[in-house]
Amino acid sequence: MPVTAKLSRKFYETFGDEIANELVEWFNQVDATYRADLVQLNELNFSRFEAKLDQHMTRLDAKWTGKWQELDGKLDTRLAQLDAKLSSQRADMIKWMFVFWLGMLVPLAGLMLGLML
Repeated sequence: MPVTAKLSRKFYETFGDEIANELVEWFNQVDATYRADLVQLNELNFSRFEAKLDQHMTRLDAKWTGKWQELDGKLDTRLAQLDAKLSSQRADMIKWMFVFWLGMLVPLAGLMLGLML
């Protein structure tokens, strides 16, 4: 929002309208130039900030990607160990089920033979 420079009435009376208006115009031109320079400087600083932010975000993304891959590898290892343990326990369970089944089959066969005779 531009600000128009104003001078006092006494300044106009002392130096005249032409000189006072030239001075006001010069102040306004200086103000417009500084504003344009400030806008340009702000855009340049924002571009630098955005470039640094992109750089940091890329670095952070790479770091997190590595962490997730490491975690994924650990999880795969743990799941493989769990699968091996479950397979081992399943085999043991089947073996014991067979032993108990045979243990029940022998008395049942004896009972059936006893009843038939």
